[in-house]
Amino acid sequence: MASDFEVFEPDFGTLTADITSKVARIPKLSGDDKKSMVANVEKQMEEARELLEQMDLQVREIPLQSRGLFSNRMKSYKQELTKLDRDFKRSRIAYSDEVNPRNELLGDDGNTTENQLIKLREERACLLDNTERLERSTRRLEAGYQLTVETEQVGQEILENLHHDKEKIQRARERLRETDTNLGKSSRILTGMLRRKQPSELSLQSPQGIRGWKSEK
Repeated sequence: MASDFEVFEPDFGTLTADITSKVARIPKLSGDDKKSMVANVEKQMEEARELLEQMDLQVREIPLQSRGLFSNRMKSYKQELTKLDRDFKRSRIAYSDEVNPRNELLGDDGNTTENQLIKLREERACLLDNTERLERSTRRLEAGYQLTVETEQVGQEILENLHHDKEKIQRARERLRETDTNLGKSSRILTGMLRRKQPSELSLQSPQGIRGWKSEK
């Protein structure tokens, strides 16, 4: 799985580099040229998000003990794409487009004042700030979810290890019981042998037994 992740990395780097170049050119464009460039960047941003999702899935398939390095790289790529998206949004409402040409913004009748134009820019800046805060909240939620998933995986592995340890302990207890049983049987056999041997030794030690043993000799 790590090899698949590394295959996606160069594609992501090439795509984000191209997007960065185009985002820097957007404020200098106007009319149809700007619309065409914006549409093109939107399409590439969507491709970058899909590619990042594929990379994220690959990271989740990597064994836990090897996942740390790839998770850090993944976090860096997400931050890069978030910044790129923010720059793209700002480039679409660049000041050059708001004041050029001036008569389009102020209107032919001149009723729109410069203060209204400033207010418009402030409202857009506020919208961007709100969007950034929302994105930060989303990233924190995603990080929390990722931590929950990893914690669940660790817990599952611990439970599996405990289950295996329990099975080993149960097998050891069974072997111990078998050993105790075999020892009990051996003890009973030895006891029986000793009991059978003792009467014969006593008969040899008695006077009759000794005379009989001598007469035999």
